[in-house]
Amino acid sequence: MNRITKGNGTPQPVFSNLNAVAVLVGIVIGIGIFRLPPLVASNAGSGFEFLAFWVAGGLISLIGALCYAELATAYPDAGGEYHFLSKAYGSSLGFLFSWGRMTVIQTGSIALAAFILGDYATTIYSLGPYSSAIYASITVFGLTALNLLGTNPAKKTQNLVTSTIVIILLLAAFLGITGGGHADAGAAGSPGTGSGGSVGAAMIFVLLTYGGWNEASYLSGEIKDVKKNMIRVLAIGIGVITLIYVSVNYAYLQVLGLEGLQNADAVGADLMGTILGSGGALLLSFIVIISALSTANATIITGARTNYALGRDFSFLNYLGVWNSTKNTPANALLVQGAIALLLVVLGAVTEDSVSTMVDYTAPVFWFFLMLTGISLFIFRFKNGEKDLEYRVPFYPVTPILFILTCLYMLYSSVTFTGIGALFGIGILLIGIPVLLIGRR
Repeated sequence: MNRITKGNGTPQPVFSNLNAVAVLVGIVIGIGIFRLPPLVASNAGSGFEFLAFWVAGGLISLIGALCYAELATAYPDAGGEYHFLSKAYGSSLGFLFSWGRMTVIQTGSIALAAFILGDYATTIYSLGPYSSAIYASITVFGLTALNLLGTNPAKKTQNLVTSTIVIILLLAAFLGITGGGHADAGAAGSPGTGSGGSVGAAMIFVLLTYGGWNEASYLSGEIKDVKKNMIRVLAIGIGVITLIYVSVNYAYLQVLGLEGLQNADAVGADLMGTILGSGGALLLSFIVIISALSTANATIITGARTNYALGRDFSFLNYLGVWNSTKNTPANALLVQGAIALLLVVLGAVTEDSVSTMVDYTAPVFWFFLMLTGISLFIFRFKNGEKDLEYRVPFYPVTPILFILTCLYMLYSSVTFTGIGALFGIGILLIGIPVLLIGRR
């Protein structure tokens, strides 16, 4: 413990564009691409419309990224959104956001990725009735330990797992597109079994799959030449993600057809099984495990940065605000984050559907603060003007308005169409109010 707390340094610019893009892509490309396309397809009237949803998801994410690029280049900081919200609305809202991120958003996302890894690892080798939770706990513990060793080994691991999953997904898309399948049923314009559903419902699942691109802002204090490179990291990252998602979903259409996709329970397994035969399901399990590792590690990297900023700025939580200059990592913040994530794994283990519970738990809090971050761009423009901005969001104010309206709609949907987990997450967020009041006294 002494080595962990020794030397309270500050974040250093050690992330190249490639490292930052790897973290961004690693967070976003998770298990959603293996589970959510059938739900999107059920709301599509044709294959063309299905693919259009995924292209739209990339465009909406890019709109948000353009807004975040202005914020991150104007106010680079390891606290990311916490830093923006504190400067725009004051320290109380900044604290509440960081509290929600530490106890709900980030830790819930880590537990979610760990549970999904556990589900697929269990199909390979079961550890008993609580096998998924055991695997999830091992994942959280192991990746937290890796990050405690230092930012350098954590980012190297992230580069490796992100590169692996990107190559695998692009290869699967290539094989699906070129290797045959149901050519007639998979044609881009062919209709499915129904006349189409709700565009809004489809975009809920699409944007959930794209979720996480905003995490790049937490590396703004560590990206080399951030004022020049932040927009490059966001644009390249979202471009890569969109290319992968559209390619993989086109492969789904080619192999399964829209009707087959609408009725698929495990679309990834169906794709790999059609391409590779009986060994496809086993291979898919390994792919999802690698993907979950990528998401969990990247989320741990960025999540700990917010906790560090919280401890740096609030004296009653100064234990979190220790930066190990030797290893260039927020060690104490990592320990607290890991402990909370392990607690959520334990709680998830006793629920009926741990994965669904974690999604419900995080969604409303996430979209609420994303919306406030978008609004903060207007606040900064009103206070400071445009004189010193290195980068300006294009088509202002239309671009940020579109982003804010999207967040508002997603906030409404995440409260209306989720279960009891959403209310639990909101309740945990609100506990942050008395914590702040007691701490200030």
